[in-house]
Amino acid sequence: MSTPRSIPPAEPGAGRVGVLFVCLGNICRSPLAKWVFMDAAEHAGLTPRLDIDSCGTGHWHAGGPADPRSTAIAQRFGLATPHVARQVAPLYDFERFRLLIAMDRANVHRLLELGAPRDRVRLLRSFDPALASAPDHAREVPDPYEGTDRDFEEVYWLIQRASGGLIEHVRQIGR
Repeated sequence: MSTPRSIPPAEPGAGRVGVLFVCLGNICRSPLAKWVFMDAAEHAGLTPRLDIDSCGTGHWHAGGPADPRSTAIAQRFGLATPHVARQVAPLYDFERFRLLIAMDRANVHRLLELGAPRDRVRLLRSFDPALASAPDHAREVPDPYEGTDRDFEEVYWLIQRASGGLIEHVRQIGR
């Protein structure tokens, strides 16, 4: 299992790229995306260049843990799972993070309503090479909250497939 890393906030001119994963409640999809991407970044040797976190557009779960099903699937694949749910903080997050990676179109719209710069907001699955020409509705990560363990595993694989493309995108930033 990977060792959890404490990644300090980005500082101006530090050359770090902030990546924030966003879903509704910050207990299912966005923490899982954070864990998968942290692991991919570590394997790619990019961890020192990145500031990675997750949040939700809603407040319901702030301060609580991730959904146990997200934690279980992540741990099954050997991922570290540190997490405390939080709500997006526009004044802080939109300054700190260069990439605001939403799980679905509803969260894209909410981020934009809150004032996120449009050029920083992307759907996670837009980084999946197999979906290069797919419409946005086909690039959403479905919310597994009301589903089964199998739904959480499917979300894991969707995130995993998109993470490689996101790693390549991050490599290009700052070159």
